[in-house]
Amino acid sequence: MTISKEWIYKEFINREDMIIHAPYEPEMEFYSYVKNGDLDKVNVYLKRDFTAIKGLGKLSDNQIRNFRYHFIITAAMISRACIDAGLTLEQAYSLSDFYIQKVDKINTLHEIDMLHKSMVVDYTKLMKKTKASTIYSKPVVHCINFIYSHLHMRITLDALASEVSLSPGYLSRLFKKEMGMSVSEYISVQKIETAKNMLRYSDYSPSFIASILGYPSQSYFTQCFKKATGVTPKRFI
Repeated sequence: MTISKEWIYKEFINREDMIIHAPYEPEMEFYSYVKNGDLDKVNVYLKRDFTAIKGLGKLSDNQIRNFRYHFIITAAMISRACIDAGLTLEQAYSLSDFYIQKVDKINTLHEIDMLHKSMVVDYTKLMKKTKASTIYSKPVVHCINFIYSHLHMRITLDALASEVSLSPGYLSRLFKKEMGMSVSEYISVQKIETAKNMLRYSDYSPSFIASILGYPSQSYFTQCFKKATGVTPKRFI
């Protein structure tokens, strides 16, 4: 059976079995509550059990795997909704990665439901904080996102200035005014935070992490890491 014929047959079976997907509007309304940082409305929504919601669709014959897949879809949708509302790529994707790694390790519907609630609340709180905090200028937001997407490379002030069409001197002053630290300090902080997460949630060696994050050598990475955390990468966990 070809893919198209198989899909048409599956659609017919779904109709016969009265399998109907959840309506679109309430789902979009839920995402709007999250990205607006509306914790009260989000908490009302979360009174429902995530694994008991009707119409989520069948993505796997295995019940646990099915809800894991739906959890991952929700994480992706929420992260992108929050990015559209002003959350940085770094914050949105880091939180998404964290929760997707967590859901991969749990094996009961109750745990998935509780993890879903925790993820939604964390995103909502982050958006509430973002809305209340200082709004960064477009050049600085662009730089933050660029840095997050290029942590594996050596990022220079000149490259960032070219990216946002500003002079290096002006961008340097603007970035420090809004972020409270220099461009180089910010890049260093982000690389160390990324390294910490990789050490926590992966089996990568310090030497491999050093190469991924663009450090010239493992010894220099170790030096920078110890200066920031007080311990070497090998002793961090």
